[in-house]
Amino acid sequence: MTKYDILKLIDDNNVRYLKLQFSDLLGFMKVVEVPVSQIQTVLANGVMFDGSSIQGLVRINESDMFLAPDLNSFRVIPWEVATDGSKVALFMCDILDVKGNNYEGDPRTILKRQVEEMKEMGFDSFNVGLEPEFFLFKEIDPNNVKPELTDNGGYFDVAPFDEANNCRREIVLELEKLGFEIEASHHEVSESQHEINFKFDSCVEGSDRVQIFKMAVKTIARKHNMSASFMPKPIFGINGSGMHANLSLFDKFGNNKFYDENGKSQLSQEAYFFIGGLLKHAKSYTAVTNPIVNSYKRLVPGYEAPNYISFSDSNRSAMIRIPATRKTATRVEVRSVDPTANPYLAMAVLLAAGLDGIKNKIEPGESISENIFKMTEDRRRELEITTLPKSLTDAVKELEKSELMKKVLGEHTFNSFVENKKLEYDTYRKEVHQWEIENYLNKY
Repeated sequence: MTKYDILKLIDDNNVRYLKLQFSDLLGFMKVVEVPVSQIQTVLANGVMFDGSSIQGLVRINESDMFLAPDLNSFRVIPWEVATDGSKVALFMCDILDVKGNNYEGDPRTILKRQVEEMKEMGFDSFNVGLEPEFFLFKEIDPNNVKPELTDNGGYFDVAPFDEANNCRREIVLELEKLGFEIEASHHEVSESQHEINFKFDSCVEGSDRVQIFKMAVKTIARKHNMSASFMPKPIFGINGSGMHANLSLFDKFGNNKFYDENGKSQLSQEAYFFIGGLLKHAKSYTAVTNPIVNSYKRLVPGYEAPNYISFSDSNRSAMIRIPATRKTATRVEVRSVDPTANPYLAMAVLLAAGLDGIKNKIEPGESISENIFKMTEDRRRELEITTLPKSLTDAVKELEKSELMKKVLGEHTFNSFVENKKLEYDTYRKEVHQWEIENYLNKY
């Protein structure tokens, strides 16, 4: 869109307020708000803010930063309407330094930098279809944080078993007003768990959509007296929430470079090398794609979440799956990612790992057709199937070993991320948890 397009949309929709949104290191959305009277300044120079106050961005001695709006990301927020009928709109923003250059520690810029490397290899677009699952709980009391189920439904259930059906339907309608193309909406496997699938997009826009999606889900849930959570494993004993990442590379003519009509399983050699890179670097990028302590309580056998580093044409127990559709829809599905990941950083490390596979012609080995969850340890060893890190601290150790991940994230972001995750795990390690009280207090 052009500046003229933006000004016309603002006028046509009676927009009186603007939200300039960006991501911190951990993937939390931040916002600077301005009245629409500042639109010319926003479009010409961006808005200055203190970057040193944002998690993982800059050091105290380089705090002045600017938010530069991405014009194509402009959206009028349908649920924010003032009493006088005026509306609020948002821009997704890149972070610039005082010289007007893209700041190297901005998660959105990190992903764009990786896209440029991809283009140097002859590809034009990295398309992603992200599927963030979530739970809808009864409204959580801030003074007594305890998840309470809203229903006892299961996969594809309908009302009355799916008691959040009306809430989910309203989320879909609001997302459509925001320009999302919704492909499907349904109850997931676990009680109170849901999924809304939207059409794939290029990686930067797709990551933007995930951030906006989370905001919409949480906001609409609150209107229905519910609390939405993207926590990977909020309840013991049931399936957790993932964010399956469907990935594909296209050339400038719109050809899907993962499809080859004459290839094995109709996959191109580039697709196999890309998978090989994803498998080789899986342990290294898991701290980024599964970034919190709780992530590793989802990545355990028995709950459909993959914890074995492997790939398959259709086997859902493998970490990487190749969905059955072909031609333009040919894609690689990475099933280990969860919705607490910063989507920009997650897509950057997955793209880097796959491109490294193509550069170095890394073969992925044979597709696994057996149910890996039911294999014996000897059988997995025979097939050379290894496991993902079992904890956040193990994942961070693997991340620290990786020169590729350090290059992708940049030294400042890499060090900030590692430091933050070590602190998170150390805090968790020292905490006394309810399980320990229930199992040990009266026994010893």
